[in-house]
Amino acid sequence: MCRTLEGVATVDHHVDVSSTVVVPANSSSDDLNLIPPLNFAMVDNGIFRSGFPDSANFSFLQTLNLSSIIYLCPEPYPEGNTEFLKSNGIKLFQFGIESHKEPFVNIPEDAIREALRIVLDARNHPLLIHCNRGKHRTGCLVGCLRKLQRWCLSSVFDEYQRFAAAKARVSDQRFMELFDVSSFKHLPMSFSCLKN
Repeated sequence: MCRTLEGVATVDHHVDVSSTVVVPANSSSDDLNLIPPLNFAMVDNGIFRSGFPDSANFSFLQTLNLSSIIYLCPEPYPEGNTEFLKSNGIKLFQFGIESHKEPFVNIPEDAIREALRIVLDARNHPLLIHCNRGKHRTGCLVGCLRKLQRWCLSSVFDEYQRFAAAKARVSDQRFMELFDVSSFKHLPMSFSCLKN
């Protein structure tokens, strides 16, 4: 189940590149305060990932010209963040995926599939995917996207482990390994989010 926030209305429904900020030489000192959220990275053209952004990250997020945010946690989105989204015309897609540290708890495949549909819809780009720390839930969604992009499993796991570090979970990796991409076979063989 996904909760969507667009403008003011709320409706129920729905190659890692390191982040570098280039600041022109003639920019003001305010421009130098661009702070990306924890674990921020570019996933693909128009798709980004991170941990939970706070008010210190808002100036940075504005530079991305986001259209949408996919929030993977069940907790309500904070009022300050909601106001930021409204004032910048950013649509929020919330998937209440619980955080599980237990090794045999299932990740809700239907929520990941629905989130992937939102990621794959270019009308939602530029888009930020985040959970609390940008590790497990975000890592699973990005890992499933990588399978759609026909990455080999060792590369999918390498990227996941780069963000999860010592907290990598075998259950997350097993979920990504077993995730069936065949329901997305309408995508062209050369599918990529990259646009010319």
